[in-house]
Amino acid sequence: MKYLRLLAVGALAAVTGVCAGQAGPSRVGPEPELPKPETGLLPDMVIAKPAAWGGRAPTVPEGYTITAIATGLKIPRQTLILPNGDILVAEGRGGNAPKLKPKDVIAGIIKARGTSPVKGGNRLTLLRDADGDGTYEASTFADNLNAPYGLALVGNNLYVANQDALVRFDYQPGQTKANGPPETVTPLPSEINHHWTKAMTASADGQYLYVGIGSNSNITERGMAVEADRARIWRVNARTGEYKAYATGLRNPTALTIQPDTGQLWAVVNERDEIGPDLVPDYLTAVQEGAFYGWPYSYWGQNVDERVRPQDPEKVAASIKPDYSLGSHVAALGVDFSSEAIGGQFADGVFVGEHGSWNRKDPVGYKVVFVPFRDGRPSGPPIDFVTGFRDSDGTTRGRPVGVTVDPNGALIVADDLSNTIWRITPTQTRLSSQPAATTQLSESSPPARGR
Repeated sequence: MKYLRLLAVGALAAVTGVCAGQAGPSRVGPEPELPKPETGLLPDMVIAKPAAWGGRAPTVPEGYTITAIATGLKIPRQTLILPNGDILVAEGRGGNAPKLKPKDVIAGIIKARGTSPVKGGNRLTLLRDADGDGTYEASTFADNLNAPYGLALVGNNLYVANQDALVRFDYQPGQTKANGPPETVTPLPSEINHHWTKAMTASADGQYLYVGIGSNSNITERGMAVEADRARIWRVNARTGEYKAYATGLRNPTALTIQPDTGQLWAVVNERDEIGPDLVPDYLTAVQEGAFYGWPYSYWGQNVDERVRPQDPEKVAASIKPDYSLGSHVAALGVDFSSEAIGGQFADGVFVGEHGSWNRKDPVGYKVVFVPFRDGRPSGPPIDFVTGFRDSDGTTRGRPVGVTVDPNGALIVADDLSNTIWRITPTQTRLSSQPAATTQLSESSPPARGR
């Protein structure tokens, strides 16, 4: 107990003296500068200090407007735009991994201080702007789920990636409530569930579902046996549930999307911890079928992680570099391709939701960035698109998770600290000169009206 108290005192001391630094330009892009690994008893811990928005809102570039279209949610994670413009929101909090070491207990306590105290909803909420005035009504589409995260609609099949299973609802256009419980398509790895989120997207032809499954540890502290079928992206036959490993060695693929026109699968991945504030870069990458991305043996290609024993030289030799570094510990949890409807310099590229760091002295993330593309590839440094979630003194009002582009010209951002859904639009496309009202969801909210 004395040892635990000493560790706690040292860790809590690291929480003070918050800075607002961000990853430098050399740490992002296709060829990031990688420093030497650093190790220690505990990493620096500077976490969010939650506070209410109090009438404020995040900051967006000139020419864009941001509005809270739903508040009072229960840990919103990812969203899906339905063909009629309705928005589905997956709400929940998962994971049940036991702590391995005293430092894990301490880190867990400290990290929890920077998250919402609200219990996860384990449900899908439907948001509908029935008359197009910018005001969204909310209702529960489905409940009694198990930490839902990934969402995809293929024809009349609505797929949901719970933390333990991929399930399917029948969906008819305009439907506001599920017709009973879902059908299980295939179980998903859920024992221990250190990284519980199950990201998902559908192939361009709808034949397959890609599901991201994170590792059960930082660097195999629990042994390789519990990593079976994990740290990879599954390709699941949407009809039969049969699956195969599409790509492996991805520590925690937290969001997936399909590139328009090409049908290429892209992912954002959270990399490993505890070897320094600038290692290892979280990344954005086109996912190559059959490729191995290094975890746990190496990172950013063939940089060996000396903590991993036994090593596997053949695996290291086969490891490929990701396409684009987002910076270390930004905790990218959302990704989607933009469209011409978003406009300006943000028309061609991807938006990335960065939840924010907890384990570095100078916090990074806590924003939505835009990575510009040219000829189908990343073409420059990231551009801040939604900021102001966190102040320089550590006061934090929101943390972005999922980002979804509405083809009609809006970006939808899920914020799981303030439990808000934000909508960002080009100013000239506003349908009303008045600010849109927010929807406060409660258990007694009436069903959404027809459109």
